[in-house]
Amino acid sequence: MNDLQEILERSEYKYELIHHEKPILTRQDGSEYFGIEVGQTAPSLILKTDKGFFVLIVSGNRSRLDFESIADMLGCRKVKLASPKEVQKVTGFEVGSVRMVGLDLPCVLDISLFDYDFVYGGTGQSTFTLKIEPQALIQLNQVVTTFN
Repeated sequence: MNDLQEILERSEYKYELIHHEKPILTRQDGSEYFGIEVGQTAPSLILKTDKGFFVLIVSGNRSRLDFESIADMLGCRKVKLASPKEVQKVTGFEVGSVRMVGLDLPCVLDISLFDYDFVYGGTGQSTFTLKIEPQALIQLNQVVTTFN
């Protein structure tokens, strides 16, 4: 987590690393624990495509993902969620705690996150959550496309 802190400290954005005793693994758990709207939760999902792996940072408001649209945006034939084993191999983190910034993967970003002053997502450790200004997600990731 030291490398995450270094990345965050170099940015000009406000953030907070919040420690909690129990892992927060769902958008509902995060919303209830932090007293925030579900849309402020920002899970980092790993996509497997015919062009490689991507990280998808999405608002917790989304109940389903349109993989066909994502494939069109990325110019891919097929897009699906990576398996837990693939997520671990590609990111070094377990599903549910993939960090929101600093992954060495191209990023697809849900711009509905910009509706909020702060969003909450993974740090790579299940008992820490990153609270950060959503604009930082563009600076601190390799964003290749956005969607709304």
